[in-house]
Amino acid sequence: MLHRITHSSSPSLLLLPRLLSHQPFPSSNFKVPFSLSPKRLTLLNSMASSHSLHNHTNRLASQQSPYLLQHAHNPVDWYPWGEEAFAEARRRDVPIFLSIGYSTCHWCHVMEVESFEDAAVAKLLNDWFVSIKVDREERPDVDKVYMTYVQALYGGGGWPLSVFLSPDLKPLMGGTYFPPDDKYGRPGFKTILRKVKQAWDSKRDMLIKSGAFAIEQLSEAMSISSSSDKLPDGVPADALRLCSEQLSGGYDSKFGGFGSAPKFPRPVEINLMLYYSKKLEETGKLDGANGIQKMVLFSLQYMAKGGIHDHIGGGFHRYSVDECWHVPHFEKMLYDQGQLANVYLDAFSITKDTFYSYISRDILDYLRRDMIGPEGEIFSAEDADSAETEGAARKKEGAFYIWASKEVQDILGEHAALFEEHYYIKQSGNCDLSGMSDPHNEFKEKNVLIERKEHSELASKYGMSVETYQENLGECRRKLFEARSRRPKPHLDDKVIVSWNGLAVSSFARASKILKSEAEGTKFYFPVVATEPKEYMRIAEKAAFFIRKKLYDVETHRLYHSFRRSPSKAPGFLDDYAFLISGLLDLYEFGGGISWLLWAIELQETQDALFLDKAGGGYFNNTGEDPSVLLRVKEDHDGAEPSGNSVSAINLIRLASMVSGSKAENYRRNAEHLLAVFEKRLKDMAMAVPLMCCAADMLRVPSRKQVVVVGGRTSEEFENMLAAAHALYDPNRTVIHIDPSNKEEMEFWEVNNSNVFLMAKNNYAVNKVVALVCQNFTCSPPLTDRSSLEALLSKKPSSFT
Repeated sequence: MLHRITHSSSPSLLLLPRLLSHQPFPSSNFKVPFSLSPKRLTLLNSMASSHSLHNHTNRLASQQSPYLLQHAHNPVDWYPWGEEAFAEARRRDVPIFLSIGYSTCHWCHVMEVESFEDAAVAKLLNDWFVSIKVDREERPDVDKVYMTYVQALYGGGGWPLSVFLSPDLKPLMGGTYFPPDDKYGRPGFKTILRKVKQAWDSKRDMLIKSGAFAIEQLSEAMSISSSSDKLPDGVPADALRLCSEQLSGGYDSKFGGFGSAPKFPRPVEINLMLYYSKKLEETGKLDGANGIQKMVLFSLQYMAKGGIHDHIGGGFHRYSVDECWHVPHFEKMLYDQGQLANVYLDAFSITKDTFYSYISRDILDYLRRDMIGPEGEIFSAEDADSAETEGAARKKEGAFYIWASKEVQDILGEHAALFEEHYYIKQSGNCDLSGMSDPHNEFKEKNVLIERKEHSELASKYGMSVETYQENLGECRRKLFEARSRRPKPHLDDKVIVSWNGLAVSSFARASKILKSEAEGTKFYFPVVATEPKEYMRIAEKAAFFIRKKLYDVETHRLYHSFRRSPSKAPGFLDDYAFLISGLLDLYEFGGGISWLLWAIELQETQDALFLDKAGGGYFNNTGEDPSVLLRVKEDHDGAEPSGNSVSAINLIRLASMVSGSKAENYRRNAEHLLAVFEKRLKDMAMAVPLMCCAADMLRVPSRKQVVVVGGRTSEEFENMLAAAHALYDPNRTVIHIDPSNKEEMEFWEVNNSNVFLMAKNNYAVNKVVALVCQNFTCSPPLTDRSSLEALLSKKPSSFT
């Protein structure tokens, strides 16, 4: 259907590229649009940062979104998305110019400086259009409508997204970033505005019909349903194998990762490969399992050693512009941190190599230090751009993170030579490992830290033990961190997004038990601090408490999408429910109270009421209650963030393994119908839906493994037994823990799963903790120590008795 839209014979659709003579610029996934000269790029990489003299103030000044506030003093007469703007467009009978971006978007800043701060451009916009600004992170539903349109029409998209609409919000034409003036045979933004004005005046009916047709076709294409209530046999196994083969085909054996530059750390791909490796191992196909595992671990190592990883402050940048994970696009996004912490935790669970637990701690300690608010809320992002010096009028990408060799030498003194060799620091600058790293010489004489040699090799060269070498490196990083802290900091987007907090809650909760498997006496070096694993659980619970208190209506059982000073007007979307439910299930399974499981069940009921297509299967991305949002989409693509449908399928499977009776059957039935909706996608484009491939296989597992831990929740033995239950990687395991002295817990299980209730009742003894492992309707004898539980869980699935 989307193919038909792109190649439709409708004259009004074909008119769009003729009117604009323009294909959208590369999305924000690409660092450098190819039409910018080095000289101009250097200018644009220096963003205006000072609005000390406000000659203009528009309606955005009253908004809460950091992105909208960045545009509050443009001479453009911006409106926020809403009826006031729509009514004004109808009153004036003019088209709408819709600009969508987010606060840490580099090319959004570029377009602001070039066009939206320009008085001549503002006059054209104000005279001929009603201009609306949308924060895509605040209104992903609005973004989805018009991004889908631009992608269907041109085959690509990105941010800033620039779309022209009729007063009734139908898309007329669009693109992404537009330079201000005509150049290299491409029209500039001012030319675009004039052409749109001319087309509106002379071909209005054709444009409006085109927009209505596009929305009609997109609605049909994006609202797929299935008359079948489950996937055919064989599809899950085939999809899992196909996705693994497709990813393996793009594997970079030199630098790791699955694909070419620019390289994104797409955690859902790692999820799929680790899951499939485990499946092969369980069926005795050890060569295949080990081969996949080696690809994953090699990729994780190179990512952690590369410049995409912030070696000084912790955490990961958005992506690498080159193939060797060296020079990144420097923004840091919460959704990356939560997912990456989890895949490094998985790698540690499999290998017990503290390299991976160290990186997971590195990410979580970064979030704990820099991204958590006073009430436990976790912020959204940090910008790529910052001023080089305090008070500078312009910003540059990466200014906060890069180093000159002399600067490093002055700060580190006697250890500078060691540090510079370790991180490949050179006087001429080190962004020379790839022709893609710095094609326009932006980082001349600057260095992005990257590890290229092993610790043991350099420790030997400098005549010291590996431990002493690591201590020296850690102390050097601490000194550079202190020096860096005195630089102007990148903009912090302190918006709290429910879905992204759900991802982070998951990783903090999982770390609280998985990291208890680290060898006793493991040492950590700055920026990692020796956080007690149970502290990570406290952080997870505090973030969840914040969402419950500030972003949840206890009467309607509904979520709000985001928070900054107060809840946003936007309601919770599918991803908010799905990702938060996933985080709450992890919060419970890894040791949190029964209240988190109760809330997850309650939210699942709300999600089903608001988003579930009861007849056609699967979940829509929004409630359909806002008439200004023209599409309800069933998303499936697992990209930088997993799709709400993929996560929902796994949530339903997990919930079905916890409760029993009709409730479990309903969860399983909804999961089966959901996956049936995406049968064609699983067959034809498995690589686009890696997490959904995992979900499809999880559903066909005959009996999910259950570990039931019974005992006093406050005891150290209880904590250790829970840690043992989670010590080994197994995505097809459910952990249930019960304190029989807790009346609320026992009542819940008596109602929702009588078998679990009886296990708890019959195996409870004061000052004693036991664990039972159940599968295929058979349970092991009670186990009373951690090592016995780990030993049993390490056996093949057929031997639990």
